[in-house]
Amino acid sequence: MKLTEQQLKDFDKDGYAFFPGMFTPEEAALLNAEAKNVYASDRKEVWREASGVARTAFAAHTYNETFRRLGSHPRLIEPVEQLLNGPVYMHQFKVNAKAAFDGDVWQWHQDYGTWKRDDEMPEPRAMNIAVFIDDVTAANGPLLFIPGSHKQGVVEAGHDLATTSYPLWTLDRAKVTELAEQGGCVAPTGPAGSMLVFSSLLVHASPANISPFDRTIAYLSLCHVDNHIRAFNREEWIAHRDFTPITALDDDCLCELVDQQAAVAG
Repeated sequence: MKLTEQQLKDFDKDGYAFFPGMFTPEEAALLNAEAKNVYASDRKEVWREASGVARTAFAAHTYNETFRRLGSHPRLIEPVEQLLNGPVYMHQFKVNAKAAFDGDVWQWHQDYGTWKRDDEMPEPRAMNIAVFIDDVTAANGPLLFIPGSHKQGVVEAGHDLATTSYPLWTLDRAKVTELAEQGGCVAPTGPAGSMLVFSSLLVHASPANISPFDRTIAYLSLCHVDNHIRAFNREEWIAHRDFTPITALDDDCLCELVDQQAAVAG
């Protein structure tokens, strides 16, 4: 999958691109079932909210076949290779939960700010790409973006170790207000199977989910292989140390698993 010239221009201006319904309902249902399996496991990679519900599952592509395939899916890998002008490796893989009623906030931040400070990634030659595993609505804690904020470079941030179960380098209210006065604030919503690609410098957040509907999103953080991290301060399953370029699988790699499961059930 390649981005068009107009999509590239819009990405340069806004810092993100949105593709509703990129994956079929059947592919999304497979990802949803596997996310529930991962969250139910007793693994150190699965972090939980104070309430006990899952917050995020790191590195699911290393222990789950469905997410392994998602991590090499051409609909995800090829646009990022295009944007970064070359091969990419997996810096981080997360399946983020926003459980109904109990999904907690993700504070305002830039992902590259964390990768620079904690992992010594040299440059922001990295992208996030996300797949909606549930329908994402205005009610269940959607991602919030400040369009154009990726043009600001690395913004000053403080290390928040208290707000949630996950430490994060976060922006203060004054800076977020200043950026939003320039670029506004948007919340891309769409059905399960929709896809987002966004700059690692884009300022973003998501509110708590107090709705009765889950909101689960899989994230690939992909980095140009020449720009790999230099410090290994965090666990390997949080900041990966395998800098091997990803080779994209066939476009039907998830459909094969859907068909296999249907054959077993039938």
